[in-house]
Amino acid sequence: MTAQTTTDTPVLRSQVLGSRRLSNYWWASIVSIGATGFFLAALSSYTKVNLLPFANPTQLVFIPQGVAMGFYGAAGILLALYLWLTIAWDLGGGYNEFNKETGEITIFRWGFPGKNRKIELKSKIADVQAVKVTLREGINPRRSLYLKIKGMRDIPLTRVGQPIALSALENQAAELARFLGVPLEGF
Repeated sequence: MTAQTTTDTPVLRSQVLGSRRLSNYWWASIVSIGATGFFLAALSSYTKVNLLPFANPTQLVFIPQGVAMGFYGAAGILLALYLWLTIAWDLGGGYNEFNKETGEITIFRWGFPGKNRKIELKSKIADVQAVKVTLREGINPRRSLYLKIKGMRDIPLTRVGQPIALSALENQAAELARFLGVPLEGF
């Protein structure tokens, strides 16, 4: 979450990184390469034509080895397709905007295609009760920033995935609480 604020306009806007992370590109590429290799090995064992330059899958018996490799290759290709589509759609990406001029808060995220692809929450700055920080350490650490609004559940403001550095989370939380003039909870 990168905050951009200027002295001229009383607007605080922060971008939220969605599924277009380096790790997602990495895993989508690895799964694509592996699944394609399995599927080409299955096709090579069926047609007896070597489709892989670095191996000789024509020596595989189609039943059961070629069928199993074809199944794993097809499943891997479907998983890779899903990963590439989530990257293309930028699931979870969006922004948080706090505008003192209009007195509004806008939380925007991209979802799956369909009639509810755009997820947009609007609220009044006057309804904000606090900025909440959640810290959980251990095997699966969680460091999150939430907005507490009257009559609503806590709204997450940080990205999903890799935990944010503690110092960066503290700075973001303090800056937002100071900007909105509300207390900071969780420290």
